[in-house]
Amino acid sequence: MKGNWVAYARGYVWVKLIGEASERFVNLATRERIDLWHISFTPEGEMTFGVAIPDFFRMRALLKESGCRTRIISRHGLPFRLARLSRRKTFAAGMLGFVLALFVLSTLIWDVRVEGNSAIPEEKIRQAARAEGIYDYQWSFRLGDAATLSQRLALRLPEAAWVGVDKRGTSVTITVVESTKPESKELEGPRHLVAKADAVVTRIVAENGRPKVERNDRVRKGDILISGILGEGNNSKQVVSKGKVMGLVWHEYRIVSPLQAKTRNLTGESKERGYLVIGSRALQILGYGGEPFERSQIRTELQKARLWNMELPFGTMKEHELEVVEIGKKLTSAEAKEVGLAQARAELLAKAGKDATIKAENILHEHTENGKVLLTVLFEVEQSIEVERPIT
Repeated sequence: MKGNWVAYARGYVWVKLIGEASERFVNLATRERIDLWHISFTPEGEMTFGVAIPDFFRMRALLKESGCRTRIISRHGLPFRLARLSRRKTFAAGMLGFVLALFVLSTLIWDVRVEGNSAIPEEKIRQAARAEGIYDYQWSFRLGDAATLSQRLALRLPEAAWVGVDKRGTSVTITVVESTKPESKELEGPRHLVAKADAVVTRIVAENGRPKVERNDRVRKGDILISGILGEGNNSKQVVSKGKVMGLVWHEYRIVSPLQAKTRNLTGESKERGYLVIGSRALQILGYGGEPFERSQIRTELQKARLWNMELPFGTMKEHELEVVEIGKKLTSAEAKEVGLAQARAELLAKAGKDATIKAENILHEHTENGKVLLTVLFEVEQSIEVERPIT
């Protein structure tokens, strides 16, 4: 029976029986149904055994009747551990406080997440959840069952097709499935597509309306490319012209590119600072002192404390400050020229649109002055040239 959890809970002792009538004592114990286990004899002939605490006190009459006495060798079980703890009140109070704190922390909602939503503002969902009692640091026993919470949230969010609430431990996940609505289209009035710049037409695709130009035609800004008027005279009809017109447009750029370039590099020197994070506040605990770097970049690493699968609202943060130095590099005229042209190309393509391509570039003027390369460049770009103009 030794090692059994029932015996551990009741408590048991390991006893040595002193006396010549050990056999008579065992017979009396069997008659009274006192459970003795692991009975053995020492080299001196004394019997040892284990017995539960309640049975130990019942043995007094049997010991008197058999003329024997006992000596307790060792004590085991929960009652003796509690007795030892009672003599160490500070330790017992700390252990009890820890258990209570752990229980209180496990009955709070620490994290509320919103998933599956893009159209409905998250703040609106959280406001609806708060109205139903779902928010951080709420007592979990105050929340209703998940099905009831889902139905109430769905009533507060008519834009959603379905709302689900999943409570696991100390976290709540709100899943929102948006209702599918037909895409709303703005009403369009009759219009022309006209040229937004002087150009030479390279390609024209008319989806609706009547083309007014052909490939290789030269057009000026404002000329009609695709007309929104079909027919002639009394038989004419106004429509919404649609289509795509590509053309060659010339852009003149003045480029100034310095002969001195600067790059930022890490020196390898760094500093570390440590913080204790509680909620949205951070208290520095490590890394005080030292001269600040003239130039630096900072990398942070946040680690929240966890209790099983629950993320607690406190933790630690490490901050790595890396020293940065600017290194000047002298460029040749050719290198500075290429840097300036690359920057101008990127800026031109971003301005001309995603379908634009540079067909040719012609340097009209180039000279070096005051540590800078000055360029005047004419770019030939194929780009979309149509723009809408209402028919009045």
